[in-house]
Amino acid sequence: MQPSTVCQVLRYSRLSLAILLALGAQQALAEEPLELDSVQVIGTAQEELKQAPGVSIITAEDIRKSPPANDIAELIRKQPGVNLTGNSGSGARGNSRQIDIRGMGPENTLILVDGKPVSSRNAVRYGWRGDRDTRGDTNWVPAEQIERIEVLRGPAAARYGDGAAGGVVNIITKGPGLEHHGDMTVYMNLPQHSEEGASKRINFGLNGPLSEDVAYRVYGNISKTDRDDEDINEGHTIPGYATAGREGVRNKDINGLLSWYVTDAQQLELEAGYSRQGNIYAGDSMNNVASAKLEELRSPWLGRESNVMYRQNYAITHRGDWDFGRTVNYLQFERTENRRLEEGLAGGPEGSILNSNFGTIKLDTTTAHSELNMPLSGPVEQMLTLGAEWVEQRMDDPFSNNQSTTEAGAVAGLINGARNTKSAARVSSVFAESNMELRPGTILTPGLRFDHHSKTGSNWSPALNLSQALGENFTLKAGIARAYKTPNLYQSNPNYLLYSRGNGCWGGAGACYLQGNDKLDAETSVNKEIGIEFHRDDWVAGITWFRNDYKNKIESGRSAIGQAAGGSNPDYADADIFQWENVPKAVVEGLEGALNVPVTSALEWHTNFTYMLRSENRDTGEPLSVIPEYTVNSQLDWQINKPFSVQADVTWYGKQKPGKLGYQGNTLTGDARRQISPYALAGLSGQYEFSERLSLAAGVSNLFDKRLYREGNANVAGAYTYNEPGRTFYTSLSTSF
Repeated sequence: MQPSTVCQVLRYSRLSLAILLALGAQQALAEEPLELDSVQVIGTAQEELKQAPGVSIITAEDIRKSPPANDIAELIRKQPGVNLTGNSGSGARGNSRQIDIRGMGPENTLILVDGKPVSSRNAVRYGWRGDRDTRGDTNWVPAEQIERIEVLRGPAAARYGDGAAGGVVNIITKGPGLEHHGDMTVYMNLPQHSEEGASKRINFGLNGPLSEDVAYRVYGNISKTDRDDEDINEGHTIPGYATAGREGVRNKDINGLLSWYVTDAQQLELEAGYSRQGNIYAGDSMNNVASAKLEELRSPWLGRESNVMYRQNYAITHRGDWDFGRTVNYLQFERTENRRLEEGLAGGPEGSILNSNFGTIKLDTTTAHSELNMPLSGPVEQMLTLGAEWVEQRMDDPFSNNQSTTEAGAVAGLINGARNTKSAARVSSVFAESNMELRPGTILTPGLRFDHHSKTGSNWSPALNLSQALGENFTLKAGIARAYKTPNLYQSNPNYLLYSRGNGCWGGAGACYLQGNDKLDAETSVNKEIGIEFHRDDWVAGITWFRNDYKNKIESGRSAIGQAAGGSNPDYADADIFQWENVPKAVVEGLEGALNVPVTSALEWHTNFTYMLRSENRDTGEPLSVIPEYTVNSQLDWQINKPFSVQADVTWYGKQKPGKLGYQGNTLTGDARRQISPYALAGLSGQYEFSERLSLAAGVSNLFDKRLYREGNANVAGAYTYNEPGRTFYTSLSTSF
């Protein structure tokens, strides 16, 4: 949000001022940014929704005080309603933890950079129980080049369309300034335990004018996080399984932006970026199967890159101020090339290294977006937003559509072995929303979005949000919206086939196939929240109740649609055929709260909490993802004097309960029902500014050295499916010029 826009919104909402002061959402750039003249008289619906109770802001100052080791997910996880989980409740790929908002799972979190979608993780094969070998899309921008991060949950997120049912993370990068400016940051950490991977990184940013009408911004980054030792979980793993620690990663990023101010009221932006993320293999496999053959295939790759993600993005954006309002139009092309070793598609070896053959999964995503914000006067002052969007994804995967059908029998309509490697889908959308000031202190924000998907058909998503001032210090906020998510390109592709000799089959009898289904419905959810906030000066307190009623969630099938014909192995012939199918109902419900206390003029106390009341499949009672029963984040921020500040923080995690059913639908017992007891992670950090151009930060995370070990998948190890690293020391040096 530009500063002038903020000022206009503040004219109409005293609550906005309280929230912005409490969350520190002021612009973090050192220079005044170049901007267009504004013609708005009231904030847009999008801006109003960013003041909803289910929204939080991470500023550049927050990042400077608590620099992440590598991935900004470390910071986002400390916002209310947010945790890190694997891609599913199975615990497979347990250390590939991603942003999970309100228990809806990482697949329902939409990642944006400067308001444009990032979809690279969709280029990673989707497993039997919803697993992907990916770290997600929160690590494409170096931390110190971020102006702010907006985390939107519930009804506020639903307006973004496909994939935002859980929430939205919008990463806003630093833009061009009026003067030439540069900055550089060097970071490194040192784990106390030598078997845990250390991190080091360096990034830079340059920006400024090239002429009276053209400005530029460029940033770059090189970083490396080492893998954990291969024996880090030794002595903790369930017998018969082999678990790995956290994989390492090598990052290289470069991004450039040109801004041409065509007139005082029109701006044209050209952006191009290139990123490389190469994993450093630690021995992981999806099902953690311990076998001499698989170990022989895995061992040579320890410490080497078994997959590399290459991402290119190109965008052209036009912003214009007109007599009738403001327009924003952009066209973005994103190409992801996922070069990786071939993985198994059947049984225990699914997701494991098969051989030394590399191949590349290519995903092209094209997004066209057009939006008009138009002020309207009359009985009610309002800002009307009209928009349209078109998204196309095209994928070519040479590895995932070649599962043989000879052993257990042919599947009707599919050829044996290699099949068509390509798949595609398109979503066309139009939307309208209005931000209306019905009376002083009462703001109503209705919206309606229509999406048409090339495979699942049409979807309507209405929304309604209300902000009502209750005297000078209290505000009631409520919202309801319908969100949706389309099937991914694996779930909806009939050529995508997985095979099991029985261990993965629902019901547990004999062998089976799992086939993609081009007749799936889109997942939908009705997201509701209501909250009340108190605000007086710098004091802010609030509590919000939320509930998401989930329909048609897509999971691997539990009812066979037929049987394969024939088969060379009589023990596995005539296998059942399952498809991805829609689960009728699920529900997520909980409470979020926040408290900001100015203890003194130099000492502030910030606390937020999340308490999950329910997160379950209404048919089976199984959790949608394994997250803590409650999470409390608390921080003391002490500005000792002008150059020196210190922070102390602690996060409490409540018990984590696994599901009750195994992969076959059997009731789990013993170790597979183990819960993780509540635990806390504390940290200390400090910053010293030697001058306006040089600052030093240092600290320690997990001060009391609380560690967890990955013991296996949820099928055998309950909730113990990930590693929590121990005490780690870090330092960061930043300079600007």
